[in-house]
Amino acid sequence: MSRRPPDPPRGRGALSNPDNRFEPYARENADDGWKPFVLESEIRTILTRDSSRTVISRNDSPDVGFSQSVNPYRGCEHGCIYCFARPTHAFLGLSPGLDFESRIFTKDDAPELLKKELSRPSYRCEPLAVGINTDAYQPTEARLGITRRILEVLREADHPVSLVTKSSLVERDLDILVPMAARNLVHVLVSITTLDPELARTLEPRAAVPQRRIETLRTLSSSGIPVGVMVAPVIPFLTEHELEPILSQAREAGARSAGYILLRLPLELKDLFREWLDEHVPLSADHVMNRMKEFHGGQEYDSRFGIRMHGTGPFAEILNQRFRVAARRLGFPGLPPLDTGRFLAPPRPGKTKPLFPGFDTR
Repeated sequence: MSRRPPDPPRGRGALSNPDNRFEPYARENADDGWKPFVLESEIRTILTRDSSRTVISRNDSPDVGFSQSVNPYRGCEHGCIYCFARPTHAFLGLSPGLDFESRIFTKDDAPELLKKELSRPSYRCEPLAVGINTDAYQPTEARLGITRRILEVLREADHPVSLVTKSSLVERDLDILVPMAARNLVHVLVSITTLDPELARTLEPRAAVPQRRIETLRTLSSSGIPVGVMVAPVIPFLTEHELEPILSQAREAGARSAGYILLRLPLELKDLFREWLDEHVPLSADHVMNRMKEFHGGQEYDSRFGIRMHGTGPFAEILNQRFRVAARRLGFPGLPPLDTGRFLAPPRPGKTKPLFPGFDTR
């Protein structure tokens, strides 16, 4: 791996900043003997405004339960070493390592762009997933509030939304989410990887601690918001044994649905994750990577639809059976369907909202 600080950076998940796959040259740290090589062990977060002109992303993947999404941020300060989105930072000319969690691109005008896209005559309402690629409630959101402003646009238009997060910051927006939930316009899924706070501290250093996420489930559920839990990712030998305890605690806290996703290691992520294993759990490193190969037919990752999320083979089937048995025993009732029939498009620029929506000629 290239450009690795001499000491693990404090509060970060990645240990190095490898060159992205599009660079024609590779760089390595070197000491020429003239003066000691120094690289700060504390990596500061740098925010850059994203210049995208559209905000809704669309997909036709059969692996996910949504067709359109909005991501207010590129990169994620949570620093989860396992994040499948890390390789996307290469498209920005940056590293999937430390750059991904410290060079954050913010879509400051996302609410305005969203309102513009929702107002188009060709737009057809379908549930919108927020925070799928990177967490919409990462630490930067506490100051910028982009996700909150997106929710305000969706609330005004009565547009259904599904949120996925591992942050307790979502509780800040209860004043928006509770009225939307009363109209069947929102679901919130909380992602939990482990219940071990010590493991979480290095695995996902800037995310909410595990028990805080359980409390977030409880708070949202008691407020009338339909919530679910995602056990993601399931990491062989490290967190796999926690599948049932996580499901049990989440159900007790009010989760109505449950799912799981196997660890995914696309592109540069497999080397970053192996580097993390060697640093933090060296005795388990080979076991984890070998088991991942058993989940993917001899490879560390298989990106094909229908396989990438859960793997194949006997170990994948055992994990699937464990999940099904636990979910059935705990009695997850499922989430209510989101209502797309209430949607009323925002006025287009230069137009005003009609007094009588049924006679809207926009």
